[in-house]
Amino acid sequence: MKTAYSPRRRHLLGRGLTLAALATTVLALAPAPAPAQQWPSKPVTVIVNFPPGGAADKIARAITQPLSETLGQSFVVENKAGAGGNIGGDAAAKAAPDGYTFLMSSGGMVSINPLIYDNMTFDPKKDLEPVAAAARVIVYLETKPDVPVNNVQEFIDYLKKNPGKLNYGSPGNGSSPHLAGELFKEKAGVDAVHIPYRGAAPAMRDLLGGQIDFMFDPGIGLSSVEAGKLKLLAIGSMHRSSRFPDVPTLHEAGLTDFDADTYFGFYAPAGTPPEIIKKMNAEINKIVNSDKFKETLAVMGSEPASMTPEEFGQKAVDDAERFGKLIRERHIMGG
Repeated sequence: MKTAYSPRRRHLLGRGLTLAALATTVLALAPAPAPAQQWPSKPVTVIVNFPPGGAADKIARAITQPLSETLGQSFVVENKAGAGGNIGGDAAAKAAPDGYTFLMSSGGMVSINPLIYDNMTFDPKKDLEPVAAAARVIVYLETKPDVPVNNVQEFIDYLKKNPGKLNYGSPGNGSSPHLAGELFKEKAGVDAVHIPYRGAAPAMRDLLGGQIDFMFDPGIGLSSVEAGKLKLLAIGSMHRSSRFPDVPTLHEAGLTDFDADTYFGFYAPAGTPPEIIKKMNAEINKIVNSDKFKETLAVMGSEPASMTPEEFGQKAVDDAERFGKLIRERHIMGG
């Protein structure tokens, strides 16, 4: 049975239907939020929390260029150094979690810095999300040429004869080269003065200039080793370097279980859409496994490392446990 409406009622119903149709049309024409599949739609910033020329910077640039080509937007490296990586880490942690800011960092900023800095302005384990590993960075024990030694045992003997007279540089307190230096002092029973720098590159400049005596190099000075400007005594890893297969590890030289490797990789502000993190992880892993990237790392003496975000995150947990005892015993504090 048909319902009878008054002329006014029919007018209002018709008007309501017209407005509803108009609203539907407007919504259909309005731009919808860009789904993750359309990301990125503008340039992406990659913060590097160490100065230009260091391991983190070189790895970041080796990855951001192919990312730009593959994803069709610029990935712009921005160096924010200082406080052992905390300044750049803080900037990334407080950036909008929209997929347009990432951090390239040593794993130590996440695993070690919370153990040595009392005044961190962010919590890296809560405020940053692991995205992808990029490289296992090996440290190389190098001395300036006029240190009168030719192998690890001679160097240990020389240090014992000159306690506290030699100094070594590092990219900063709590960095893997610093921890390697303290681990070396503990296992070898020697004393040397630590001089922290704001990155590996300035420390290497002073080693080459003779202002410091030795350094655990994250790979940026290996060309100087090959040119005879530095002496390479040993590898601070459990595995020999493919670039210097004849150089022993410190473990082989008698410092049992000496392992100062660290993993460098990408992080995102907490809350970044998981689809974007998943896409970044997949694209970075492709680059990390490419021959071109492996060749870049070979020059630095590093090894490629592809992982899931979960695996990369677990590395920070493992490193905090691995170095925690050393940090407490050696009273290592952030500068």
